[in-house]
Amino acid sequence: MHINWSELVPLLAVAASWAGIWWLRRKQLNFSLIALFALGVGVPIGLLAGAHTKDINPIGHIYINVLLATVAPLVLVAIVSAITSLGSLEKLRTIGLRSVFWLLLSNALAVILALGLALTFQPGSGLHRTLGTLSTDTISAQVQDFTQVVVGFFPTNVAENFSANDIIPIIMIAVVLSVAYLALAEREPELVRPFGAGAEALKLVIFKAVGYVIRLTPYAIVALTADMVGTSSNLGHDFTSLLGLLALVWVACAIHAYVFNGAILAAFADVPVIPFFRKIFPAQVTAFSTQSSVGTLPVTTEQLTRKVGVHSEIAHFTAPLGTTIGMPGCAGIWPVMIAVWGINAYGIQYSVGDYVTLAVLSTIVSIGIAGVPGAATVAAATVMSAAHLPLEFVAATIPIGIIADMARTATNVTAAAVSATVVARQTGLLDDEIFAGRKAYVEADPPPLTAPAFAPAANGAPAPNGAAVVPPGYVAVPASAVAYVPASGPVPAPPAGPTPFPSPGTYGGFPRVYWGPTELAATGERNDN
Repeated sequence: MHINWSELVPLLAVAASWAGIWWLRRKQLNFSLIALFALGVGVPIGLLAGAHTKDINPIGHIYINVLLATVAPLVLVAIVSAITSLGSLEKLRTIGLRSVFWLLLSNALAVILALGLALTFQPGSGLHRTLGTLSTDTISAQVQDFTQVVVGFFPTNVAENFSANDIIPIIMIAVVLSVAYLALAEREPELVRPFGAGAEALKLVIFKAVGYVIRLTPYAIVALTADMVGTSSNLGHDFTSLLGLLALVWVACAIHAYVFNGAILAAFADVPVIPFFRKIFPAQVTAFSTQSSVGTLPVTTEQLTRKVGVHSEIAHFTAPLGTTIGMPGCAGIWPVMIAVWGINAYGIQYSVGDYVTLAVLSTIVSIGIAGVPGAATVAAATVMSAAHLPLEFVAATIPIGIIADMARTATNVTAAAVSATVVARQTGLLDDEIFAGRKAYVEADPPPLTAPAFAPAANGAPAPNGAAVVPPGYVAVPASAVAYVPASGPVPAPPAGPTPFPSPGTYGGFPRVYWGPTELAATGERNDN
């Protein structure tokens, strides 16, 4: 049997890197360092493999498919759980408007940055290209009319929206369900309480499943990086001008991701900038490798809640919104850079007013662009069409699209994380103790059960309707009551020996038991006592 060593050796190298990653995980090395190790290992494997990545390619695609499969249910349950936990429609309006403002501002800054760099360095100058030499049929099919973009915000087929990971319609569905819940909870809380409890339970299950997928991220990064490097390593021979454009795009993305966002964090979130970027680094690396803002969403929200200290209701609302609104890398920097490059390369006359129109259009188009691989092409094609520029600009830059997408996606994810952090700070939902590492993030307890609960009392009493016998020293209280109800007499101390009823924290027979206010855990921490 003939062995194709050119295909087998890179595959064996990937397997060897996985063994190294497994060993590093056993040593409990920081996840960010493991991800960086995976990225560094993937580059030489890709250079070694060259175009022989046929066996490596499916590994990365399987991971992306599995990751994308978690997005729709994650966004739905996270937003429903986050909004229902707000408790009021007023808080929803506050968080929603602030999130949209900061996401759009981030993209507007990216447009200004890209336009300034492009007009300064003039990419494409001296090429003297001629229009009509490249086919634009495929690009034309991806142009989105802005009215259709707006119409697409509203779901028509829920199953279709979920299968296509249409984030805006999914967000709309989640918001409508949550608003309806809040409205009913103000009038008839007992009737809708199972909905809130069910949403919270479903969120915990889905988050657990997503956690399994996230643990595979470093292994997938090796395969994704090797495949991208192997199939793109020959660009520099024929596309000098495009490589100059690519370098300028990467510079713009780096400036926006770290300089602009760093200034926003320091001025409006009041958090240390360098530690912040260290905490979200796993999300940046995942975005860099997968080229999918949506696919990176589980990692983004994980880092925001557990490391940065952004409250769950902000992280799971603003970050998903940032995968389709804002998008400074794909919808801000890339279309503007392409436009200026094409204007110079094809010798098109463009006035100051035209550039202003281009900047405005790039900001508007950022609303509704999907955070998946290839979204930048759609955004660029839409901007070119709206600005009456040739779609050939987009077709000519396709060869560098894959490499540019790595930096663009990392910029998108960084901007969404920064926006979520700023909104959390402005609404008082940023936990500095978690950010500083002095406190661990713990999932909040689910809503109270509908079964009766018990609170300390001076004397034992039968349960309502004689349904159950209340242990001595307790009285029955409805599930809608607060966790602890003050007793009418002295509060007895917890028994020294085994309790005569199921242990607290279990649900086998009796619900959770609270001994008293001094025994309750601190706000935000799980109470299993």
